[in-house]
Amino acid sequence: MTGPGSGPSVGLGPSPGVGIGWRAELARFIAGMDDLRFVEVIAEGLTATGPLPGPLAQLRARGVRVVPHGVRLSLGGADKPDRRRIAHLARVAELLDAPLVSEHVAFVRAGGTEAGHLMPVPRTREALQIVAENVRQAQDQLPVPLALEQIAALVDWPEAEMDEAAFLCELLDRTGALLLLDVANLYANARNHRYDPLSFLDRLPLDRIAYVHVAGGLERDGVYHDTHTRAVPPGVLQLLEELCARTSPPGVLLERDDDFPPDAELAAELDRIRAAVNRGARGRAAVP
Repeated sequence: MTGPGSGPSVGLGPSPGVGIGWRAELARFIAGMDDLRFVEVIAEGLTATGPLPGPLAQLRARGVRVVPHGVRLSLGGADKPDRRRIAHLARVAELLDAPLVSEHVAFVRAGGTEAGHLMPVPRTREALQIVAENVRQAQDQLPVPLALEQIAALVDWPEAEMDEAAFLCELLDRTGALLLLDVANLYANARNHRYDPLSFLDRLPLDRIAYVHVAGGLERDGVYHDTHTRAVPPGVLQLLEELCARTSPPGVLLERDDDFPPDAELAAELDRIRAAVNRGARGRAAVP
């Protein structure tokens, strides 16, 4: 079991490179990726008793690492996490022989009502204590390290006592959790709430990154929405490059959830992500 202070001692393993979120609609494309080293799968979409869906079983047989990504634990809620949901995530991790699992700094239910969406946590000292306790409860049941992802939030709760970077850093310190850094979410939040994403990056413990998300979105009425339905925009790729100029993330994963493009377009998008990672790495190497 993991817990506070466990730190980033276990990750994706050697050279995971660029991965992709596994979706049934992309199974054939993913199966044909010769250089694929890791994928991410929505944990709630799998049965904990197995067997694995055939395409996922074939990827595991090839040595592709599969990370379960939870979306239903509601770690940011005032209610204690459902131990049955944590147990499901733990069993899925064992079924996949996963190196780690990931979830969000968010809540999805309150008082028995489901939001159907990842909701932002109030950034107060009281909320921080609650989230940290919920994370530790999950860690106590999980067989592998837990990585926490910051979400894209269109609104903030009033009367915040700290900004997002401070809240996230203190949560990681208190729990010993890893960081799933979503660069697309950072891009969306910085754009919508008008702050400098590079200053945000510079305040994070980049050595705690488990892996990185990138995705595309669209703008409506002056608001950028992280929809996972479009190609990764230049701004997100530039931010990924800036991240890779500061550190070497263990892996970078493309999320695509709908409006799936032709194979050639998806392959070209993955190439653009690799190019951004490589440009950042060259910039890091050039620093004396």
